[in-house]
Amino acid sequence: MNIGILQCDDVAPELQPRHGNYPDMIQTLLLAADPRTHFTVYACHQGETPSSTDAHDGWITTGSKCSANDDFDWIRTLSGFMRLLWQADKPLVGICFGHQLMARAMGGQVARSPMGWGLGAYATTVQEKQPWMSPWYSEDLQLLASHQDQVSELPPGGQILAGSSFCPIYMMQVGRHFLGIQGHPEFTRAYVSDLANFRRDRIGAERVLAARHSLKLAVHDQLLAHWILNFIARAKSGQQG
Repeated sequence: MNIGILQCDDVAPELQPRHGNYPDMIQTLLLAADPRTHFTVYACHQGETPSSTDAHDGWITTGSKCSANDDFDWIRTLSGFMRLLWQADKPLVGICFGHQLMARAMGGQVARSPMGWGLGAYATTVQEKQPWMSPWYSEDLQLLASHQDQVSELPPGGQILAGSSFCPIYMMQVGRHFLGIQGHPEFTRAYVSDLANFRRDRIGAERVLAARHSLKLAVHDQLLAHWILNFIARAKSGQQG
């Protein structure tokens, strides 16, 4: 499988020597699930735009410190490219910021969470089982997270697949070939721990302490890696669900 990574930010330079950059994290995650996967990275946050929607079997975004509601040229351009992918029936997986931008580009709404920062490991309940959710896991999913914004209103044709009281639209599917995930299956516990410390002044010591405590919990990153690849494969083949 050949995947185009739509890069929307860089890991802080202070953290890159230990953790790499965001595209590195996504490649590490998905290669562990299928070593045959190939990637091309597009630095969308630096103005790079793919020349064709047909260049890859599927597409995936990174997260970003920006908001999907920000009025930057590259965000408008990426929103337009997402709409081109939609029109061309191409698979797209949005991670965190990408999940939010997908929703907004397709007519949904994104807002600041009234419950503050989501940081650390969080549980969410799958509400709609899909054929690509294989292997199936019947318990609540636990993924790492780092966000303030979240999808507040689904776009037309959107369906909630998983949610929680903290983030009701945690995972959504739009049509057959768009999937949005608020959590970060590509993050590691070590990165989230360092990121929490790095952003302590913005987040607050109490939330940082809670986040670090939550990192003792199990996370289902590899399960989500298989789900993402399964979703792209099924959407590319034209299968429903």
